[in-house]
Amino acid sequence: DGTMRLWPLDGAADLPRFTGHEDTIADAELSRDGQTLVSCGKDGSVRTWDAATGAAKLTPGFRLPARFVIHTVGPVWHGGGHGEPELLASCYRQSLQLAQAHGLATIAFPCISTGVYGYPIAAAAAIAVATVRAEIAGLDAIREVIFCCHSARDRDIYQHLLA
Repeated sequence: DGTMRLWPLDGAADLPRFTGHEDTIADAELSRDGQTLVSCGKDGSVRTWDAATGAAKLTPGFRLPARFVIHTVGPVWHGGGHGEPELLASCYRQSLQLAQAHGLATIAFPCISTGVYGYPIAAAAAIAVATVRAEIAGLDAIREVIFCCHSARDRDIYQHLLA
């Protein structure tokens, strides 16, 4: 079964550390309407996808240091009583299922929804770790899941959950 580990990041400058190491980075970039996923092709063309919260889509990594990017749209935090935990878990599940379907051995996740979407890091990390643990048990292609932490506080929370 797959292993999980932390990869503390210090901003975009650390992304080259993934070169030749990771198959997939899970992330999302939304247009201003908050519902359209935007990706850019090698030729500079922009592609869009109507992105439902909790859904995931795989695209080539193009010039990123990963073969693929799995885009997923995390929920905006509204206090936790509006389906946010289930939607966040769906982001991880669907991303892992896409990685498995494409035979990818490694995947790296940021702390989905904990930035401008306001999801509390402790609750989001608990969902991330529990969902990944439950999912990778049945996924034979995935050998490693990396949680990328952008702060020491995030890293400490994940370290506690992974211990």
